[in-house]
Amino acid sequence: MKRFSEVYLKKLHIGNKTLDSNVLMAPLAGYTNYPFRLMCRKLGAGLAFTEMVSANGLKYNDQATAKLLYTDEAETLKAVQLLGSVPAAFEYACRSSYTAAFDIIDINMGCPVPNVIKSGEGCALTQDIQKASRIIEACKRSGKVVTVKFRPGMNRNSIVVSEFARMCEDSGADMITVHGRTRDMMYEGEPVYGYIEAAKRAVNIPVIANGGIRCEEDAVNMMERTGADGVMIARYGLEDPLIFARLTGRDTGETKLSLIMEQADIAESCFDELAAMEHIRKISSYFMKRLPGTKACKQELYGCGNMQEIRRVLLQIFGETEK
Repeated sequence: MKRFSEVYLKKLHIGNKTLDSNVLMAPLAGYTNYPFRLMCRKLGAGLAFTEMVSANGLKYNDQATAKLLYTDEAETLKAVQLLGSVPAAFEYACRSSYTAAFDIIDINMGCPVPNVIKSGEGCALTQDIQKASRIIEACKRSGKVVTVKFRPGMNRNSIVVSEFARMCEDSGADMITVHGRTRDMMYEGEPVYGYIEAAKRAVNIPVIANGGIRCEEDAVNMMERTGADGVMIARYGLEDPLIFARLTGRDTGETKLSLIMEQADIAESCFDELAAMEHIRKISSYFMKRLPGTKACKQELYGCGNMQEIRRVLLQIFGETEK
């Protein structure tokens, strides 16, 4: 099997920013917070995005939304993903103090969740190309690097991938990420490589391929069949973030135990104890997804009352599996 790091790994230039690798971590609601992003970058990800943040939430100073934007100088290249449907709200969010620390604005035009679609956000914007263009232009007026993540269309009868990709480039986007599934496919089934390939043929800006990448073989196959400039890992990055080290050829010496303990340290340093516990429980649940006795392990983990107890249980769970 071809090694991704030997054949496809490269630096990626997005606008005036240069990424160390073309392997990216997708924005995932509820998961890609500051500690998790640091871990992905440490393991080789060229970029890790915040979870999606409501542009309207920032416009109306919603503090729960603002908390999603925690970062500091240890995160050397910062990318925030914004969700919404109102160009003026995007422009405000991009120019506001909330996003001042972020280098890159990513626009969510691919989320397939029903409530998002009903609001005219996410993938629904593939049906309104003129509004999507105005949103990109509004973000570009902030002077920041702008990227767009989108799906090929709502279903196989409404494929707009080439037209939409060209619109993104013409409107000022510096990079696009194409999820190879239509909205009605949600997160199931194999991605359609031809859709991503069509986007790559349509534009000159970098095109990142997303969808269904669970191992190095999947990443190599994606690059070969689409001609993309890089790959974006999503849910599998939660289950096994060491995939970033494998794809980028890094011998980190890290294990799931060492990673989760470091996540606990970072979470405690920047969150209160309840928030730190919530983060570690969620990440640990993904880490142990394929371990025997997962249900009992989760029950014990969620029964812990403080971080000290959580550390003890984590040591027991992952220490045993990594002996």
